[in-house]
Amino acid sequence: MIRYLAAFAVASSLLAAGPAGAASPHDGDWVAVVSKEPGSTIEPGFKLVINFKFGDNKLTYHSENTTRPDKPYISDHVTTLDGTVAPFPNQERFNQVAITQTDPDNLQILKMKDGDVVAGEFWTFSADGKTAVRRGVAKNPEGKSHAYQEHFVHR
Repeated sequence: MIRYLAAFAVASSLLAAGPAGAASPHDGDWVAVVSKEPGSTIEPGFKLVINFKFGDNKLTYHSENTTRPDKPYISDHVTTLDGTVAPFPNQERFNQVAITQTDPDNLQILKMKDGDVVAGEFWTFSADGKTAVRRGVAKNPEGKSHAYQEHFVHR
């Protein structure tokens, strides 16, 4: 009887913890969409897909902006989720990134050039995993700041 109770306790704790390396509900492609929500800044014709792959204190990020098909803008980086500054390779405007996961459905992403924050963005994922909003403030290449709010659907 004790053996059965011990086995039941171990099985219950494994089920409660979930499978090791379980996929995040936010993994996958997020497609920018035009929204009628107040403050939305996405214009018709804007084409952006962002792919997130979450791991244990890790995020692999890939984005492709193909609004201008002759000159796509591609970003790739791998970071921790604890705010540690990491390299942001192959970019003119940024060379560092720091990401903090403030809770399971929210991210803070700071994109920097030599330690100076050029863009600060805040992601909020819906509880059902179907939509997300990215809000932020960034400096354009000419150094002028602007706010943005972009809506995404999970594909």
